[in-house]
Amino acid sequence: MELMEFQILEFLKEVLREDIGRGDWSRLIVDRRARGVVIAKSEGVIGGMEYIHLFEKVAEVSITPFKLDGEEYRSGEVILEIEGEGRDLLTIERSLLNILQHGSGIATQTRRFVEATGGRILILDTRKTRPLLRQFEKYAVRCGGGKNHRLGLDECLMLKDTHLALFPTIGEAVRRAREVIPFTMKIEVECETLKMAEEALKAGVEIVMCDNMEEEQIREVVDLRNRLAPQTLVEVSGNITIDRLKGLVELGVDAVSSGSLIHQATFKDFSLKIRY
Repeated sequence: MELMEFQILEFLKEVLREDIGRGDWSRLIVDRRARGVVIAKSEGVIGGMEYIHLFEKVAEVSITPFKLDGEEYRSGEVILEIEGEGRDLLTIERSLLNILQHGSGIATQTRRFVEATGGRILILDTRKTRPLLRQFEKYAVRCGGGKNHRLGLDECLMLKDTHLALFPTIGEAVRRAREVIPFTMKIEVECETLKMAEEALKAGVEIVMCDNMEEEQIREVVDLRNRLAPQTLVEVSGNITIDRLKGLVELGVDAVSSGSLIHQATFKDFSLKIRY
């Protein structure tokens, strides 16, 4: 889901409020215009430009990007140029860099996963995001070529082990859910065994998740899906690594979800250099 401009602007204002506090003391001593460039100090994939260009609307600066979201960059490349009052450049410097570093870290991590599959299956994120940063972090996943899983509990009903523990059978949980969810909402069931997957498929769910299953179990679930409910999607989650991805592609699954796209991504390194 793309954010509207006013939503991103509100996010940027909150980011700046956190850093500025009651005021930036350097604003009292800087009184001249300046131009700066943001330079990459490592290689990766850009994530964050959709947010960064809107700094023009919260500070009196002009930003010229040389790289766009989803584009690869190398160490030493100039990513963007920024011009305006020197005090404004210095006040927003850390906030701008944090957004670019965090977003690019996630985009780079996601691109590694996408490339490992050759584009043959979907790479999905999860709800394992930092509090209040979900929209931004999931946007960064898209910058890297991944797809978003549900943004929150109001999108798709996923019946996990904690839900299923409160029902006698998967079929009963699905039946109860169908009575109350919107007509357009999908149901996904987290399955730890082949028996659970079979129950979910027979109950007519839209997505079956193979949770922490070994490859042979996943193969059996895919075969079962092909026989019982070919329209149902098979998602794999749990202990997903780059090395496992090629094998999962060969099994015929539709998607792989991994929280590590976000929570194991590391900040990429950029710096702002003032040119005059």
